Amino acid sequence: MRDELTGYTVAVTAARRADELGSLLERRGARVVHGPALRILPLADDTELRRVTDECIADPPDAVVATTGIGFRGWIEAADGWGVGEDLLAALSSARPLARGPKARGAVRAAGLPDPWSPESESSGELLEHLLGEPLDGTRIAVQLHGTPLPDFVAALEHAGARVIEVPVYRWTAPADLTALDDLLTSVCAQQIDAVTFTSAPAAASLLSLAGERGCRDRLLAALRGPVLAACVGPVTHGPLADHGVPAVVPERFRIGALVRSLCEALPMRSPTLPVAGHRLQLRGHAAVLDGELKQLSPQGRTLLRALAERPGRVVSRVALADALHCAGGSADVHVVEQAVARLRSALGAPRVVQTVIKRGYRLPLEPMGDSPRCADPLP
Repeated sequence: MRDELTGYTVAVTAARRADELGSLLERRGARVVHGPALRILPLADDTELRRVTDECIADPPDAVVATTGIGFRGWIEAADGWGVGEDLLAALSSARPLARGPKARGAVRAAGLPDPWSPESESSGELLEHLLGEPLDGTRIAVQLHGTPLPDFVAALEHAGARVIEVPVYRWTAPADLTALDDLLTSVCAQQIDAVTFTSAPAAASLLSLAGERGCRDRLLAALRGPVLAACVGPVTHGPLADHGVPAVVPERFRIGALVRSLCEALPMRSPTLPVAGHRLQLRGHAAVLDGELKQLSPQGRTLLRALAERPGRVVSRVALADALHCAGGSADVHVVEQAVARLRSALGAPRVVQTVIKRGYRLPLEPMGDSPRCADPLP
């Protein structure tokens, strides 16, 4: 396995499948920080879920849409708990099944229902387009929700003449303990995180909401529009961030594995490999790669090297470097800069990479070596 993410710190906001996403990132070399932005509350005792279940049993729908595997299984399990599981399956067996993706499709099949139609893109948009391609006037469609309402999806079906039965199997809410999410938010605002992953739109909205409550939304947005890369599993997930002008990496296939692969491509491309003092240098989050060898950096060293790498070959004054340390939460004393530069040179093991320009400051002595690729060579 190549270590494409070695040196980078990636934040995971997922509440569900966080371990799976974290493991995939760690296998690619990333340091993972987890701060769940949501928690899932099952609605097994919810009166609305019981009401729509009884409605489907009494008058079976013409079609049933499964949007998530966990949600569809939860609906059947809730019905079993009420003693009407078999009745619900019997009612749904006469309905035309549709599933948003392979996990939802697997849950439908595992329940003993016919194999559902599923869009290749795994998107709600293609599923909706498929439904709207047929006459819907007078039909009844049960739509299993996935944590939040689907107003546009439902409205489009109702406009086409369908009667939609919304099935709220679970809902999202804020975590009971916000400590981990607060820590993640602080790290992102301080730009100590290289990328933040989102696997649901409510998670993105939750982080923005918490930032507003903590009075740091502007700092969060500045980080996400700048050095901290947002990575979203799909365009719907990206929605709350896009509304605030935050760009994001979005894979073509809306899957966790594709999300990780997209990060593996995007993160190294954000940091050029620089020919400096006879070496090849790339800053990678909390570390640097020098001539293919990973060099761990202190928070101060990372801040200084980033400030120098943003202007390779140009002199950066001690005052400017002190300001960079201050913005990162450190000291703004010029003497501290001199000490931090000495430690950075020691960590790199190549003192000439950071050059002193007497009475002016420091620079990375850029030495063009032909066509330098934008990405670092694979780590050995």
